[in-house]
Amino acid sequence: MSTIQEINSARTGDKYYKINHDSGLTIYVYPKDGYTSSYGIFGTNYGSINTRFSVDGGQEITVPDGIAHYLEHKLFESEDGDAFTRFAKTGASANAYTSFEKTCYLFSCSDKFEENLEILLDFVRTPYFTAETVAKEQGIIGQEIKMYDDAPDWKVMFNLLECLYHNHPVKIDIAGTVETIAQITAEKLYQVYDVFYSLENMALCVAGNVNPRQVISIADKVLKKGKEKKITNDFEDEPYNIVSTYREQIMPVTVPVFNLGFKERADSRMMSASVSAETDVLLTMLFSPSSELYSRLLKENLINSTFSFEVFEGPGYLSVILGGESRNPKKAADIIKEYINSVRENGISRGDFESSKKACYGDAVSSLNNIQNIGNALIASHFTNREFFKNIDALAEVKFEDVERRFGEILNTSNCALSVVKGE
Repeated sequence: MSTIQEINSARTGDKYYKINHDSGLTIYVYPKDGYTSSYGIFGTNYGSINTRFSVDGGQEITVPDGIAHYLEHKLFESEDGDAFTRFAKTGASANAYTSFEKTCYLFSCSDKFEENLEILLDFVRTPYFTAETVAKEQGIIGQEIKMYDDAPDWKVMFNLLECLYHNHPVKIDIAGTVETIAQITAEKLYQVYDVFYSLENMALCVAGNVNPRQVISIADKVLKKGKEKKITNDFEDEPYNIVSTYREQIMPVTVPVFNLGFKERADSRMMSASVSAETDVLLTMLFSPSSELYSRLLKENLINSTFSFEVFEGPGYLSVILGGESRNPKKAADIIKEYINSVRENGISRGDFESSKKACYGDAVSSLNNIQNIGNALIASHFTNREFFKNIDALAEVKFEDVERRFGEILNTSNCALSVVKGE
């Protein structure tokens, strides 16, 4: 029998429901009073990095790079048509994406929520692959790969990852290569689908004008319990040190694009909510538009509004990446590293800490006004084993000393790499 747990946030007054469905699927329902639209996202803990794995202790299986992304494309097709056509008839907007560690299918609608949810669950749970349809898709995805090869922002990132990572498959393009997707067959697609699309390896999150009763009713109708599997992903040991400090590529760009990446220590576990909060506050202090560094780089015309920073995290990999457009990427990178070392030597500011903490907490709370943000954050929390509201609590409770300690653990300027894409 399905079980329902109500989870409340004393800080925000919001609540959501966690449902352990009979089928084995974990479902999250986040009702928002006063909202007329709804959002649903159905995801599996399977992305581009999962190319070597075993099931129930069996022999290791290796599949071609890009197969997770390929499978995402193919699942929209069926013998009777495609899912996009079905969603169009209900007026819903649908999409999907494959990342390094997960694949998700989603829709948003202002009407016919139950019908749209049934479509979502149905097409993801009914794969249909033939030799002919798989071969046809190779040309389509091959064109997509070539398109990404011509995208400076995409190339500068993967060039950076190749500088940072020796063995981890995170350095491999999510879509694979034209050569690797040529190895994909209908049989291989069914093989990875049967492993990674088991309901115990998936989660469904819905938010907005929804309630648990609706969602359970549709899940009961569409989902059937399958055989549970123990999946073991195999990643080669990844050393802490980087591969190389610099990579440059010539492309037709007006202003050079750069990524500066700091490789951090990582294992198969994700950061806890508290460590994640410490990291977010620290990076906001150092690199946000209100920081001293940002003002200096902007004043010296070394960055523009495209400058950003992120925590790049997944099973076995963790980096802090900064980047954007710059007329002199090497000088910008040198100043960033000098600034980090200077702050480390002189200590972080309590005033900067307080303002950055408030900013991060405010952003987290305000994100609860957007149902797409809620759904995406819920599914991310599920796959990283971080309870959703604990992320907000951690930001509210983070202390200066916590951030100070965290600064001593990351942003080693001797273990970073610069990737640049520039014009002729």
